[in-house]
Amino acid sequence: MDFLPIFVAGVAALSVLLIFLGFAGSRSVDPVQARLTQLGTVQAKNLEELELQQPFLERTLRPLVGRLSGTVARVSSTSFSEQTAKRLALAGNPGNLRTADWLGIKAVGALIGAVVLFLAFGLANVGVGLLLSLVGLLMGYTIPEFWLGGRIKARQHDVILQIPDALDLLTISVRAGLGFDAALGKVVEKMKGPLTDEFQRALAEVRVGKARREALRDIIPRTEVAPLSNFIGAIIQAEQLGVSISKVLQVQSEQLRIERRQRAEEMAAKAPIKMLFPLVGCIFPALFIVILGPAIILIVKGLG
Repeated sequence: MDFLPIFVAGVAALSVLLIFLGFAGSRSVDPVQARLTQLGTVQAKNLEELELQQPFLERTLRPLVGRLSGTVARVSSTSFSEQTAKRLALAGNPGNLRTADWLGIKAVGALIGAVVLFLAFGLANVGVGLLLSLVGLLMGYTIPEFWLGGRIKARQHDVILQIPDALDLLTISVRAGLGFDAALGKVVEKMKGPLTDEFQRALAEVRVGKARREALRDIIPRTEVAPLSNFIGAIIQAEQLGVSISKVLQVQSEQLRIERRQRAEEMAAKAPIKMLFPLVGCIFPALFIVILGPAIILIVKGLG
């Protein structure tokens, strides 16, 4: 049987089909009709399908955190919520967490700690398991606070390290002829870090109509860093009294460089004391074993 005519006929039919599909796909589609079709498709899906399209963590943890955060918010006082919001601001709002989200995370941590310790020790003794579950409840509730405190200290340390360089660049920009806001924008453009994030937020607030002194003053409670507070206070005072900002920046820059050198000298002075503990705990015992080990072996053999 000759397959050549069949093959040619199949290729010709396929070519005609591809040409037809090409012409059909090249037809202009009415944008209004396409939009209505899309809306109809979205409306055709039920609520369950729309929820299943979200990520797994968003579908499982977010409702649980929301319910627990509402419960904790009702139990806790207003001052506690304000303190939590302040600590989140000091930490730079990691993950764009709100106060309710953070309270929900602490509640979830408390439940996880209680369940883990109860399953670990409660199967053998229920009384001990219940007692340890209370300990796990307390640990799971307080451990996130330790993590948040570490984030606050790390952010404040980064701000302190970044202030002298940012102030030097700000001083050079102002003395080169830029205005204070433009010089602050140049600092935000050239540097990255928590300090420049605060400056960028202050510039955005100024653009929407907030007074510069108010925008700068609001940085102080969000950082609580003494050198930055002194710098902002000097800038606000110079603006109120009409003093040249370039001179104020120069004086502040020199003062911050002196403080940075003093901090380096202080850390260098603390280094020998910090090295004493690993020397005594790790290095000296190994040296004693290497030096006195053979002698002890010879003494034991001689006595034997």
